[in-house]
Parts: sequence; C-alpha cells; structure tokens
Amino acid sequence: MVRGDGAVVRGDGAVAKYLAQIILVGAQVVGRAFMRALRQEFAASRAAADARGRSERPQSAAASRIIGISLQEAQQILNVSSLNPEEIQKNYDHLFKVNDKSVGGSFYLQSKVVRAKERLDEELRIQAKGDKEKERKAET
Repeated sequence: MVRGDGAVVRGDGAVAKYLAQIILVGAQVVGRAFMRALRQEFAASRAAADARGRSERPQSAAASRIIGISLQEAQQILNVSSLNPEEIQKNYDHLFKVNDKSVGGSFYLQSKVVRAKERLDEELRIQAKGDKEKERKAET
C-alpha cells in the first residue's frame, strides 16, 4: 500500500513477521555467544585442574580433593609459609578464637580455619609417611 507522500506502508502482519525474525536472530546470536563462553570457561577450568594436579604429589592432590581445599589455600588461610606444626597450631588457635561466634566472629570463617588446619595436618601426615618410607628404603 502507498501513502499519500509516496512511502510504501506494509500491513501489521509484515511488521510483526520482521520483528519476530529480528528477535529470533538476536536470540540465536546470544545463545551461540553464551555457548562459546561456556566452552571456554570449561576448558580453562579443566586446564587449571590439570595444572593443579601436576603441581601436587598424588597423595597431596587426593587430600585436596577429599578435604576440598588446596595446600596453598590452607597455608594462606592460616598465614603460614612452611609446614611447621607449632606455627600452624599457634595461628589456628588464634584464628579460631577471634572468629568464634560468641565474640562476634564468623562461623563461616571459623569453619574455613578448621578445614585449613585439617588440610595442613593431612599434609604433615603425608610427609611423615613419606619420610618413614625413605628411611626404610635407606636401611635396606
């Protein structure tokens, strides 16, 4: 249909059809971009997990999976640079007390401190076991 000024005017059905096509194409573009980003994130996560697994000994990696916290994260939480049992215990006692809910602390942070201590204790146990095996091999 032609208006008085010479412009071509389409019926309402044609406008709705074009609008639906635009929405459909836009949704497809957004969907593809989302899937691409999801694949990239999955690949990056897998690469990080592989790198973390390579950096730790097999027993240490297993302990990280079981306890749910890495050795490095546990050391950061308890603010220790080496696996010194006295330093670990001292920092644990302090952080556990200051995060006690009865003194206005955070139960969440207190539980992170407990998990970090468990992870470091497990690492100390793994190291002690490894040292014993080395001694046995040296004796034979």
